[in-house]
Amino acid sequence: MKIFGVTGHSGMGKTTLLERLVPEIASRGLTVSLIKHSHKNIDIDRPGKDSYRLRESGCKEVLLLGNDRWALMHELRGASEPSLEYLMERMQACDLLLIEGFKHGNFPKLEVWRSSLGMQTLWPDWPGIVAIASDKPPKLPAQIAVTPGLSHLDLANTTAIAEFILLHASVR
Repeated sequence: MKIFGVTGHSGMGKTTLLERLVPEIASRGLTVSLIKHSHKNIDIDRPGKDSYRLRESGCKEVLLLGNDRWALMHELRGASEPSLEYLMERMQACDLLLIEGFKHGNFPKLEVWRSSLGMQTLWPDWPGIVAIASDKPPKLPAQIAVTPGLSHLDLANTTAIAEFILLHASVR
């Protein structure tokens, strides 16, 4: 299984890019899975539903199976977040595992950056960033354009980004 990350500040368009990348990569006959890290509390369940009630009653895990999908909910109940390695071990085999978030992880990453939001890039302070995909190349900080080993990609060119990811994904 190969892995590659997509990172960036909130609101930069990471999920929007991933929505375009997944079908692009899958159209090449590859299976793609994803792990997304959120800094918010998430709930895929709703109050009043059986699975919600059972989870709230104290279950450590609840596996919900429906006609089209299944989901395993694991309650941390105050425990630390599991490591990325731990989560990856629970994923089924695939050709490419995309990872959204996990800025500190030691794996190759693409930073999504939009000049219009007026924020600094995460690069060079975060490990593993090998490329920046941005909306307006001329507005990138000058040091990005001259850094050896750091690629710049046009955020609108999904095909080029997919090819870059497939070329630079690391084997796990």
